[in-house]
Amino acid sequence: MNKTAILFLFVVVIFFSCSKKKEDSSRHSTGKINSISIVIDNQLWNGVVGDSIRNKFASPVEGMPKEEPIFDINQYPTNVMEGFVTKSRVIIVIKKGTENRFVVKKNQYATPQNVFHITGKSVAALLELIEKKTPDIIQSIKKGEIAAHWELLKDSVVIPKTLQNQFQLDLKVPKSFSFSIKNSNFVWLKREFSSGSSCILVTQFPISKVNLEGNVLNQVVKIQDSIGAAYVKGEEPFSNMYVDTSYPLYLSKTTLDGKMTYETRGTWRLKDSFMFGPFVSYLIVDPKKNRMTYLVGFCYVPSKDRRDFMHELETILKETRIN
Repeated sequence: MNKTAILFLFVVVIFFSCSKKKEDSSRHSTGKINSISIVIDNQLWNGVVGDSIRNKFASPVEGMPKEEPIFDINQYPTNVMEGFVTKSRVIIVIKKGTENRFVVKKNQYATPQNVFHITGKSVAALLELIEKKTPDIIQSIKKGEIAAHWELLKDSVVIPKTLQNQFQLDLKVPKSFSFSIKNSNFVWLKREFSSGSSCILVTQFPISKVNLEGNVLNQVVKIQDSIGAAYVKGEEPFSNMYVDTSYPLYLSKTTLDGKMTYETRGTWRLKDSFMFGPFVSYLIVDPKKNRMTYLVGFCYVPSKDRRDFMHELETILKETRIN
């Protein structure tokens, strides 16, 4: 083969390789929210490696009254790594190889997409990599799923002028939400559907109301209970919402619109009633304006799993912008 033919063949290979990459990047990823594809041989999946994956990626969601997995897992053997599998928004590829390696590839087969490659020389090496890398993988997946959920919601949202005028914040909520209560310092937005309801509460108060050097979790519970006593009531005279501290509570620091924020997850209950469910709240610290904004998302869905309802509320609240 002469040099001209070799050069032509090289150019053709490069052209088709670039075309394939362009074609892959233009494909839109698919998949239900909080669903991940695990590509792994059946032998590894049915052993200790599979056990480790299930224990970590299907562990319970924090703050739920009933155990629900963080992610729904779909397992596929490596020989079916093609077609619809490659269109998954989140893929974790686990296999044995000649080296121990962890690689993250963005938009490898579709967009948006994260593909996590975990390769180990042995089962022990795979277990060590999974143990070490899982926290970062989960954090990355959660961030991507919030973005994916917002893509589903963003075309059907509005910014209520009431919230802009009263609280100087932009909260984009689906049009299916309506005001249940609206006064000068408190708003309750509610969406009702056949199997229950989803709700958002908004209020503000002076920054001095919370001692950030003290037990913030206890103070958040008191704030939440005071809101329940004043506004969120049942049909009975003394029936109101409160935080059920018999369930675990989870407090963590995060940022929302660039401001220090305390995120709390737990279970609410309606006194003298069978009604209860999960909630997530965000206490946003705004020292420049000497105020705190308190956002709460909670749902009542007695006949269904609640994880994705709460994920929708979390997605909405995390888009809040403080003016």
